[in-house]
Amino acid sequence: MHRTDKGRSLMAHVEDSSLLPVTWWKSSASGTQSDCVECGIVDDQTIAVRDSKRPTGPALLLSRTSLAGLVSGIRTGGLE
Repeated sequence: MHRTDKGRSLMAHVEDSSLLPVTWWKSSASGTQSDCVECGIVDDQTIAVRDSKRPTGPALLLSRTSLAGLVSGIRTGGLE
């Protein structure tokens, strides 16, 4: 796991998300499309998020609060 500080809060990630001991899922609204975001529960506090097209690619490791804020920002268009 890597942590980088870009002058803001620390963000953790892993380079190969397939090594995480999680069960990945994506929204049922995504259908059979492969251009989706998948999530997996790492522990009580951490959710992993990855690109479904790259199952061995990197994953962000977010707290539940950070993930909720990200989803809210996407829904409201606040992340432009």
